[in-house]
Amino acid sequence: MIISRTPYRVSFFGGGTDYPSWYLKSGGQVISTTIDKYCYITCRYLPPFFDHNIRIAYSQIELCNSLDEIKHPSVREALRKAGVTNGIEIHHDGDMPARSGVGSSSSFTVGLLNAIYGLKGEKKNKEALLADSIDIEQNVLGETVGSQDQTMAVYGGFNHIKFNKTGVISVEKMNIPETTTSNLNSHLMLFFTGLTRISSNVAKTYIKDININEKRLTRIGSMVDDAISILKTGKDLRTFGELLHETWMEKRALGSSISTDKIDEIYTKARNSGATGGKLIGAGGGGFMLLFVPPENQINVRKSLTGLLEVPFQFEEHGSQIIFKDEN
Repeated sequence: MIISRTPYRVSFFGGGTDYPSWYLKSGGQVISTTIDKYCYITCRYLPPFFDHNIRIAYSQIELCNSLDEIKHPSVREALRKAGVTNGIEIHHDGDMPARSGVGSSSSFTVGLLNAIYGLKGEKKNKEALLADSIDIEQNVLGETVGSQDQTMAVYGGFNHIKFNKTGVISVEKMNIPETTTSNLNSHLMLFFTGLTRISSNVAKTYIKDININEKRLTRIGSMVDDAISILKTGKDLRTFGELLHETWMEKRALGSSISTDKIDEIYTKARNSGATGGKLIGAGGGGFMLLFVPPENQINVRKSLTGLLEVPFQFEEHGSQIIFKDEN
């Protein structure tokens, strides 16, 4: 039996420029961090006493005798890529809900591949694990997803990620003082809007018209440089919050499905109660809202958003890991 633990991520700047249809033409970059909320995948070889050869437990339970019978697309294709056709049991547990903007789908795919390879005794480096995860989601399944989430799930940490026109993805740890990182973390609040959505469906509404949104995506990408300057030069962190507000204004203008009346109402209440800025942290349409709030204003913001679930979190430094392995 083997258990992998893979973090979820919170995105700050550059989201949208990590789609291949954009960065292979214009390049892209993002700033994101993984947080101390995780996807857990347990895998073991299935004893030969059952009427099924494959058992998968997530929000549903699947009992199958072949890969083609598996309904969960990521599980089916991860097993196929790893060369496992039968005799396996997979169990998923997550700290955050699916379809909520924290990169849960990619954390699942990365964690699943990591666990399956580990169960087989195969050691994949980070580059290979990332390539396999992106290939499954973007090419095999044909989902409209970027490359940020898989990268964050594999590498972990507070990162500046560059997506080059050649297709090369480079990951640079944000080299900023620990006091700055801690101070930033203390200014952030995360609230669940109560709305879930399939991110690829939302992304399709603006990625298909990517040329129309060229100016906005270019500006969204340039804000990454602005954010790095704020963090590395020791500027007042309130400017980071103001920049979050600016990037959200640009992001929500990319397509009509990115925000809703309810999301706009939540954001307005937060801003009126003392939040400097914020944004939805995924493709849009729902999920979690990240807010930058000076500590002295957080009680007021919390009161204004009564009824929404707040999720306290800390930044974390590790990507997908094998946390348990029993070879017996």
